[in-house]
Amino acid sequence: MTSPETAGGEKMQELQRQINSVMKTINNNSKVTAFMNSPVGQYLDERPFLSLSLLVFIALSAVPVGLFLTVIVGTAVTACLGVIILEGIVIAVCGVVLLCTLCGIVILSFGVSGVLSVCYVAISSIINYMHTSRLLSRTINLTHSDPQDGDSLTGRKVSKDSTHID
Repeated sequence: MTSPETAGGEKMQELQRQINSVMKTINNNSKVTAFMNSPVGQYLDERPFLSLSLLVFIALSAVPVGLFLTVIVGTAVTACLGVIILEGIVIAVCGVVLLCTLCGIVILSFGVSGVLSVCYVAISSIINYMHTSRLLSRTINLTHSDPQDGDSLTGRKVSKDSTHID
């Protein structure tokens, strides 16, 4: 029977293999390679927080921009019917609303990026701590496994008072 720690480790390794496979597929795409070799791609590659903020901003602004374009098409149809003044007013009001919405989304995207960055640092620190403590416990178990044969890590004989005998 496998321990929960071993099963969890195997699941993490499988998840890591799947993520690496997806990353290789994305990185081998010719359009991604061309973008990453461009000056903008290199700039964003050097600034991951800005890249994450830009990605969150684009994702969050898709709906308001889509609604704005829908209103523009609707007012253009209305303008074709002869209501030009109404179109100008609606476009101006919608433009101001879109500007305010996008400014709010910029602030929100920086906040979300900050939270995601903190979560990444915290989770990676926790995983690193767990991995280090597991290696340390294995090292201690190997050291104390058979004291008559010697230290299994260095290959030296160890006496009962823990001094090395060569």
